[in-house]
Amino acid sequence: MIFGKYINRYYLKHAPVLLLGLAALLTVDYIQLLIPQLYRLVINGVNLGQVVVNGETLLFTKEVLLQHICLPMIWIVVLMVIGRFLWRICFFGSAVRVAADLRERMFDHSRRLSQQYYQVNKVGNLMSLYTNDLDTIQECFGDGVLMFFDALTLGLLALYKMWTMDVRLTLLALIPALIMFAIGTQMSKVMTRRWEERQEAFSGLSDFAQENFSGIAVIKAFVKEYKELQAFRKLNKENEEINVTYTKIATLLEVLVTLFVESVVCIILGYGGYLVYQGRFNAGQLVEYIGYFEAIVWPIMAVSMLIEKTSRGKASLNRITELLDAPIDVADRPGVADLTDPKGGIEFRHLNFRYPDGEYDVLRDISFTIAPGESVGIVGKTGAGKTALVDLLLRTYNVPDGTLFVDGRDVNSLSIHSVRNACAYVPQDNFLFSDTIAHNIAFGVDDATPEDIAEMESLYNLMEYHILHGQDYLDEDMKFHRTIARASGNLVAPQLAPIITASVEVFTEGTHRTLLQETLDTHKAVLEAIKCGDSTWARDAMTLHLSYNRDLYRKMHRARSGEPPLAPKVPEWVLQLKELTKPEEPEEKE
Repeated sequence: MIFGKYINRYYLKHAPVLLLGLAALLTVDYIQLLIPQLYRLVINGVNLGQVVVNGETLLFTKEVLLQHICLPMIWIVVLMVIGRFLWRICFFGSAVRVAADLRERMFDHSRRLSQQYYQVNKVGNLMSLYTNDLDTIQECFGDGVLMFFDALTLGLLALYKMWTMDVRLTLLALIPALIMFAIGTQMSKVMTRRWEERQEAFSGLSDFAQENFSGIAVIKAFVKEYKELQAFRKLNKENEEINVTYTKIATLLEVLVTLFVESVVCIILGYGGYLVYQGRFNAGQLVEYIGYFEAIVWPIMAVSMLIEKTSRGKASLNRITELLDAPIDVADRPGVADLTDPKGGIEFRHLNFRYPDGEYDVLRDISFTIAPGESVGIVGKTGAGKTALVDLLLRTYNVPDGTLFVDGRDVNSLSIHSVRNACAYVPQDNFLFSDTIAHNIAFGVDDATPEDIAEMESLYNLMEYHILHGQDYLDEDMKFHRTIARASGNLVAPQLAPIITASVEVFTEGTHRTLLQETLDTHKAVLEAIKCGDSTWARDAMTLHLSYNRDLYRKMHRARSGEPPLAPKVPEWVLQLKELTKPEEPEEKE
């Protein structure tokens, strides 16, 4: 079992299920200790011809064998199967839920960490936390609880049975156990340190591999494949040596446990045989005593495995704790306000900035102003601080007070979410999610707020009213498209829409009078798709609408310029298909 501030709460949270599993475990352990008593009855029945059942001496007959030995054995097996199934479901199911909840908690905290954290902690190390370390935590929570209580209850019950049969023999059997406990305690400390080293080595190896896969084009361009292979071999060798060391210690612990078990067996056979020789034990009692010791063997093995699992779990929990304890450097200050109705005014005042792990300022005494609607290009060589300016505007890093203003307000007095939401950002390095191109393009369509949807519905209803009454609907149409763009996170398109509309006079004069039912249908389809959060459907509906507008504009332009209309281009295979599927003319009736 492992304990820590991020794991203790789960023991209380899952207490009802764990208690149910514990009850099933105690029942199984108690029933299991009835089996050695049946061993005694069989041995004494064969040797002596009689058995003692509940203080009554009975002849060893077939009826006694079936009633007092075989039938109880059947019930013991059935109850043990049911009990073991129940406590496995309780313990292991709780462990899975703990790992899932902890993984979600880690992810939620990770997304709020600043970029500085990810510069220091590589991707390979973080992925190791989400895989190996979480798997270790899950194993410790499920198996750890099981092994602890199973070893405790079964061991104590079996030890009590052995103690009641012969105190001196039991004391002799406990001497190796005390030695084993002292050695195991010291070895657990060593195994914890070695496991931490093992996880760190694996993280470094994973991170190196991830960077090589990401930069494979650069590696090939500079013909550095062999150099990177040599570096990987070195890291892999270090990882191998650490794993071998840990395996040696774990194997040594298992050998010591085996030595302990064999030592106790020798003591029981030696002194127990002596007791039988003196007549203080009979053969059946000696077999019963050995049966109780066999029940203790598993708790002894469980203790060794528990020591190993606990050592690994402590190391993994320490690594996860470091992540969850990592401070959130970039966060809203108390009492910040949202940036509403952004105009786009940006001002830098004597800004000095240095990266958290940097040795010098990348920006020094920067002052300039960008008016709303103004287009500004910032030119500079690599490392001049162009990206740093954008990062500060997006609040990727902390901004010194009184150095950056948005619409005349200090950026530190505004919520980070509202500032970022007001920015349209196209990074230098493209990143695509593991999804379709359509999903990547319409990434923000799933984030349409109820207010956006309500506004789009209202605009659609106005368009429908104007169209059905033969009125101009262009203003509502433009607002409708701007709302779609804003809801999808695109802040550039709403500004471009009026420019495009105003510059193409033919389009604005023609389409708003021609597109009637088609406009209603396609706009309705886009609206329904956004309400359902279906980006693919929304894209397809918008594509259909734009394609129709494009074709219509082409036709209007050629008609006004006096050019002949374009003949539709039908593929040859379509013509052949039409010829094949041409219906036969009906025969004339006489």
